[in-house]
Amino acid sequence: MAASESLTIGFGGTSEVSRQTGVSRRAIIQGIKELDEVSRAPTGRVRRAGGGRKKTTDTDLSLKPDLERLVDPVTRGDPESPLRWTCKSVRKLSEELNRLGHRTSHRMVAELLHELGYSLQANRKTLEGSSHADRDQQFQHINQQVAQLLTQRQPVISVDTKKKELVGDFKNNGAELRPKSDPEKVRVHDFVIPELGRAAPYGVYDLANNAGWVSVGVDHDTSAFAVETIRRWWHGMGQPSYPQATELLITADSGGSNGSRVRLWKVELQRLADETGLKLRVCHLPPGTSKWNKIEHRLFSFISQNWRGKPLISHQVIVDLIAATTTKAGLKVRAQIDSNRYPSGLKVSDQQVAALVIERDAFHGEWNYSILPRPPMT
Repeated sequence: MAASESLTIGFGGTSEVSRQTGVSRRAIIQGIKELDEVSRAPTGRVRRAGGGRKKTTDTDLSLKPDLERLVDPVTRGDPESPLRWTCKSVRKLSEELNRLGHRTSHRMVAELLHELGYSLQANRKTLEGSSHADRDQQFQHINQQVAQLLTQRQPVISVDTKKKELVGDFKNNGAELRPKSDPEKVRVHDFVIPELGRAAPYGVYDLANNAGWVSVGVDHDTSAFAVETIRRWWHGMGQPSYPQATELLITADSGGSNGSRVRLWKVELQRLADETGLKLRVCHLPPGTSKWNKIEHRLFSFISQNWRGKPLISHQVIVDLIAATTTKAGLKVRAQIDSNRYPSGLKVSDQQVAALVIERDAFHGEWNYSILPRPPMT
């Protein structure tokens, strides 16, 4: 300010300002020099180039490399990093960097991570693993079989087991309308209640009629349970809808209780064929493609939407919620509790397999086959 006033007065200004303010002439002259430098500096700058405190990364050259080792220890540093198995928050990273001898804060760590191209990202399901070389051809084969039987007015169904559910007052994902500040109270921990157990919904979806059947099992999800569900669908919904049917096409996953390699699945289907007189065609989806099973997005997804936010407190509640599932496209669902016991670990003998009347397709007979009814015993 003294230098500015001196320049304003002009000749003799330095001496006059010095007498009035008590500031030495030397200080005023130095101020005049600084004002002259500022007037010649580039627009927007308040100090000459190189002025001010140096950035921490300029004085601490190991800061960024150490930060990268902590964030990505597997690819950039020691796999024994102390933060390998901990949450990599900016505060934890800052604490660890300070322990390593750096002087930094969580705000600086956040800025450095941004400069290094890091951001918070959730997991994304994109890796499908290796796929079978004939995956697309199998889908084409299934489509041909389905189109052929639908044209002939023969039943075509998609089958699978829905995710098993704990029965009881447990949290169920989703929300439902309730009075304000009055959420339904459920258990804190999801431990099975022995007297209630789990529910295993096995479903059958009729492609032509947009109708579904779900058996809610109380025991193991075995092939016997799966085929019993198909049996109940046939007698309850299938036969009335297709009184002239001679064949039934079943599309299923390659694993689980209806897996392509499960012996009991084929033995139980043989029993069903013998009882109904139907030729049972089976087409399995290629391994790793269960999400394309029709029942998943035409039946199970709507059941999950219908019971979201509702505790599944009993098997009967589960049945009622499944049966109440509808869509604008006209989906109709029937549900029933299957209280039978289905022991796991049953062994199927070679003799039982040899007694099967099975015809395998020329294309991937392990995925595509038909089980024919045997003539009745006399």
